[in-house]
Amino acid sequence: MKFLKRKNNDYRELVQKCASNDRKAQEALYKEFFPVMERMIRRHTTDKDQLIDILNNGFLKVFQKIEFYSFQGSFEGWIRKIIYHSMCDYFRKHSKDIRFMVFGDIQPDTVSGKNQHKLHFQDLMRMVDTLPERHHKVFYMYAIEGYKHQEIGDALKISVNTSKWYLSEARKKLQQNFKAELYI
Repeated sequence: MKFLKRKNNDYRELVQKCASNDRKAQEALYKEFFPVMERMIRRHTTDKDQLIDILNNGFLKVFQKIEFYSFQGSFEGWIRKIIYHSMCDYFRKHSKDIRFMVFGDIQPDTVSGKNQHKLHFQDLMRMVDTLPERHHKVFYMYAIEGYKHQEIGDALKISVNTSKWYLSEARKKLQQNFKAELYI
């Protein structure tokens, strides 16, 4: 059964077979989307065990919910959202293991004990969501999804240097927001 060569990214047959618990279809979906999802998760952890836990739990949720996919919007986007939420759940559950994130010139030793655990992953992602649209797209594609500037430029029809500029500006805005939240 060959699922990988689809015209116009039509995943209907694959989704239907996965919904009926066809193991070969599930394996094909896993193999097709694993590299993309792995790249997204690698932006948040370099620990191989964490990465595998997150991806396996995420794909399990994909298979449990696949019958509810409505064929509206990107199938990859639908999977990405579930894997992303699986990652958030994992980090929330293991929050005591998370090291403090460092943005720019803010060093961990400058953070007082009472504020050290004030910001969590979800809070940081809410800050990312407040960025202007272009800044958000470039930052998200680069920092979260793991795209390179050339790929971002091609996707958004901007130059590589413009992509780098948007990323730099997004980081500056996030640093300002981070400092404001940290010292409230």
